[in-house]
Amino acid sequence: MPRQPEGVVRAPAESLREAQRLLDAGMPFHAHEVFEDAWKSGPAAERDLWQGLAQLAVGLTHAARGNTAGGARLLRRGADRLAGDTAAAARGIDAVGLVSWARELAERVSGPADAAGGRPPVVDAAAEAPRLRLGPA
Repeated sequence: MPRQPEGVVRAPAESLREAQRLLDAGMPFHAHEVFEDAWKSGPAAERDLWQGLAQLAVGLTHAARGNTAGGARLLRRGADRLAGDTAAAARGIDAVGLVSWARELAERVSGPADAAGGRPPVVDAAAEAPRLRLGPA
C-alpha cells in the first residue's frame, strides 16, 4: 500500500479529519504520518500532542501487525504523553478518552496468551480505531 506523502502542511482540524479517516479505514500507519507532519509543521507548544497521537497510531499499527509488545509499549508511551497535554482540549481532541483507549488496548495486547497457548490475538486496526475528537462521531 502506498505511503502518505510526507511534509504536507495541513490545518490542525484537517489533520484530525484525515487521520480519523485513515484510522477508520484500518490504516493507522498512514494516520501516524499525518500526525508526524502536524508535529513537524505545527507550533512547538503542540509538539507533545501530535507526537502522542502519532505514537498511538503507530502503536496500533504494531499491534495489528502482530508485534504486540512493541505496540503496547508505543500505546503506553503515547498515552503518557497525552495524559499531561494541555493543547488537546483546545483542538477538540478527547485526550482522556484516547488515554483510556490506549492503556486498555496496551493491556489487552500484552496480556496472557490465547486459549490455544499462542500469543495474544492480533487486533483489527479498523475495528480498534479510536475516536480522536470530543462529541458525536
